[in-house]
Amino acid sequence: MRVRFWGVRGSIACPGADTIRYGGNTPCIEVRCGDHVLIFDAGTGLRQLGNALVKDSARREADIFLTHCHLDHVTGLPFFAPFFIDGYKVGIWAGNLLPDGSVEQVMRKIMSSPLFPVEVEIFRAGITYHDFVSGDVLKPHPGITLHTAPLDHPDGASGYRLEYNGKVFALISDTSGFPGQRDRELVALARNADLIVYDATFTEEEIKTRETWGHSTWNRGVKLADEAGAKTLCLFHHDPSHDDDVMDALAADAADARPGTLTAREGQIIDL
Repeated sequence: MRVRFWGVRGSIACPGADTIRYGGNTPCIEVRCGDHVLIFDAGTGLRQLGNALVKDSARREADIFLTHCHLDHVTGLPFFAPFFIDGYKVGIWAGNLLPDGSVEQVMRKIMSSPLFPVEVEIFRAGITYHDFVSGDVLKPHPGITLHTAPLDHPDGASGYRLEYNGKVFALISDTSGFPGQRDRELVALARNADLIVYDATFTEEEIKTRETWGHSTWNRGVKLADEAGAKTLCLFHHDPSHDDDVMDALAADAADARPGTLTAREGQIIDL
């Protein structure tokens, strides 16, 4: 299993001189499971990932799993190059829209006037839409299992536990964490994970006035990783106001608190 980060920011893309080391693209993570490409979230980082995928003539299939459909997690969809390739197959999955909506409705809304100049019919790939309920177990391909759980975020969101070939990757973002039973669900999602990627948008001081925003801190990520017995914690969904120097300080503090903790950088590759 190979994990690569194509976008690590939350809320809004923030390219510039102050974000070079960690990157400014919004969430997009590629996970390779053998010959299968699984993509988690479709922020602005999705464009570069798509450009890389179409250069590989041997690959003509991918799945996109959305944590939720806020703009920073879906704004890359119209610019995903494989959508424009005949014979390419792309599945798009979401677990927070039923019963009142669907991921296809979201896609069509993004690509409609006055938000976008062309509609989804311009795409030439075979696109399939998959709606599920957070808590469902997904089996998109033989040997690949995804457990899901609801996250504490406005409009809802889904956390993922990906199991493949004896390795476990967990993505828990966007969330502020849950007390009681829901917190135990997150621990179960991350139980003995080889890598847990966690929403660490805010500092403990910042979150005091933002508890209802649906984001978390590295301190809560450390607590969850310890309770779950996860091997490696990786901080993710960085606040756009945190420049590289701020990120360096947060990364150092988190690594001091839990040795081996990583802070996601655009382009970073982790082999499990």
